Formats: sequence, C-alpha cells, structure tokens
Amino acid sequence: MSETKDIIVIGAGPAGMTACLYALRNGKSVILIEKNSIGGQMAQSPRIENFPTIASASGVEISDKMFDQIISHGTIFKFGAVNAILKEDDIFTVATEFDTLHSKAVIIAAGVEHRKLNLDEERYIGHGLSYCALCDGAFYAGEDVTLIGDGNSALQYALLLSGYCKSVHVVTLFDKFFGEQNLVQALKSKENIKVTHNMKLVELFGNSELERLVFEDKAGARVEMPTKALFVAIGQVPDNKVYLPYVELDAQGYIKTDEKMQTLTPGLYAAGDCRVKQIRQVATACADGAIAASMACNYLAK
Repeated sequence: MSETKDIIVIGAGPAGMTACLYALRNGKSVILIEKNSIGGQMAQSPRIENFPTIASASGVEISDKMFDQIISHGTIFKFGAVNAILKEDDIFTVATEFDTLHSKAVIIAAGVEHRKLNLDEERYIGHGLSYCALCDGAFYAGEDVTLIGDGNSALQYALLLSGYCKSVHVVTLFDKFFGEQNLVQALKSKENIKVTHNMKLVELFGNSELERLVFEDKAGARVEMPTKALFVAIGQVPDNKVYLPYVELDAQGYIKTDEKMQTLTPGLYAAGDCRVKQIRQVATACADGAIAASMACNYLAK
C-alpha cells in the first residue's frame, strides 16, 4: 500500500491549484491529480482581464505561474484519469488509470468538459473541428472559419480567430449573445467577423477533412455553409458520476455542497466548476479552492 497523504486534490484548474496552495501552507502533504492539461478551462482562454492584480494575461500564463508556485511548495503531481474512489476506516483510496493513491481527505476540483454537438463529430476532431480556438486556431491562419456559440468563451474565441483568419462566421442558436457587453462590442467592431443568429447546426460533411456545414433556420429551412474549420463553444458539462455514491448530484450532474464545500461524505470536498454554483469564473474557483482546503485542514485537525 502506498503512503497515505493528508489530502488528494483532483483537478489542476484554478480551484484545485489554489486548494493545493492553501493545504501546503497549512503544513499538509498534497497529491494533485490531473487527466488533461494544467489550468483546465482557464488555460484555454486567450485573454483574462478580470482576475485581481492582473490587467491582462493569457490563461496559460496564469496557469503556469500557479503550477510553478504549488510545485515549489511541495505538491506531488500525478497524471491520469480518476476511475474510482473508496472510503474505508477514514482513509480514501483514489484509483487512477496509473496509480492507486491514499489520503485522509479529498478535494474534487475536476471542472467540466466541453459540451458536444452529438452529430458524430468525433471523426472530424483534429480534421477541421475543434473545441479550442486557442489550441488549434493558428492552423487555419488566412482561412475562412466558422464558430458556433453565444457566451464569453465563444466571443473570446471569435476575437482571437479574427486576428489571423481571413474571416470568422459566428453562428448562434438564439437571437443574441449572452456574454459580457465589452466582448460583444469588440466583436461588432471587427470587419472580418460575420454574425448569424437563430441557426441550428444539424449536419457535418467532408471526407477526410471537414468541408461544409448544414444549419436549419427558425423556419426549418436548410442552409449550407462551406468552411475550412468549425470551432465549437457551446458550453460545458460536468462528469462527476465516478464520485458516486460519495457525493450527491443535481439534475445537471453537478456536485452538491454546502458553503464550506463539504459533500455528503465527511472529508470529501468539491470546489470550482464541478459543483453546484451560480458564478463560474477564475476568481470564484480560487475562492472555492481556498475554502475547501481550509475546511479539509480543519477536518484533519479533528
């Protein structure tokens, strides 16, 4: 059996990394587990301008600084997806695809995943379809591309793409944007961004690469659009079933907690976008992580 640490943190986004920092500064031993990339959704943001003390920076820049800080304080980092958790005799066992780890408390900061189209899009991922403009946008410099979405992420992605793509066609399901007004105004000021509202994507076409899209308007008429790439920013969804039955989920699959980030299982906490909450921002994720770690330290002291 591997050595039992004080706290395991699942997820290396802003909530998880802040939890690590607070736990480490309380003298606790911490393992951080991440299945994808450091920073989570934050790392995919091309520009963050609403984080205290930072006028403007990319999500990657902030993620790297957070990660360097917690590693310097002694965080043990493990890569891999969590497959199961178990609690016996006040000890948690967290099984990943590579390790079996043990701790006295666990903080779930697993974030959310991209909402999918449900249009058999897997065949086109990496072949003209992307959920991350920051990651893949530069591959389509000088091309005409399409983006679907109506929130802050979609607006940020459109602005980013407009910097090096020939044109960006933004298509929304509803008749307006739901993002911050300064982003909406910035988008409207770009001559190479075209906006079409009230359209639903219904089909994808192409052989080895994505070639064209088919939308339906409010009247049900089909509209075809050729494109070199499609960027999808239609929201996120949680993936928390692996933590059952130790947590309670709401109808959308988010983890229910109290204001102390406590789940229904003593010693098990949830923080950040994966839990039930109203505002999902970097600043609120950090606040959740700080609270969860502080409460976990109090739990261990008892």
